[in-house]
Amino acid sequence: MATQDAASPWVFDTRELVRRAGAMKETSRVVTAPDQIGTDVIAIKAGDPVELELRMESVMEGVLATGSVGATATGVCVRCLDDLEIPVEVTFQELFAYPDRAAHHQQVAAGEDEQDDVHELEDDQMDLEELVRDAVVTALPFQPVCRDDCPGLCSECGARLADDPEHHHDVIDPRWSALADLAHPGTDDEKKRN
Repeated sequence: MATQDAASPWVFDTRELVRRAGAMKETSRVVTAPDQIGTDVIAIKAGDPVELELRMESVMEGVLATGSVGATATGVCVRCLDDLEIPVEVTFQELFAYPDRAAHHQQVAAGEDEQDDVHELEDDQMDLEELVRDAVVTALPFQPVCRDDCPGLCSECGARLADDPEHHHDVIDPRWSALADLAHPGTDDEKKRN
């Protein structure tokens, strides 16, 4: 387990709650995204603000973190490639286990094929960065669009179809192209001269 940075704005102190089942604390914080949170198509950019609302509850196993994340993701529409902004509102809930409880859970789960990742309190502090990152990434659209009925780009010339709804190309099936030449007899003579 990597050691967390106590000075990080993503780290929350739970000392006043530890081992007092039923104790609760609510807090709000605006943090800065240290890295891009999302995909190459849509993401909260590094340096953008991320609003955190958090409720920490002491339970027998550890501290239960319940909260919400608010931010703005920016990216491009996958159909027309226009820039877009999407508001991000995500909720999360995770148990941060006391170190002795986490060790017990790992011993019990050692024989099982699938082991759950157990978030653990470190020096009575919880680091929410990974938890928030996972919640945001899974909530972002896989293929973001500027609007549901975005027509996209023309596959022939790349023109934005939203700007010209009547846009089309006369495409002739190559199997019938010889007949098209018969419809325009002057073209063959011009081709021979050139």
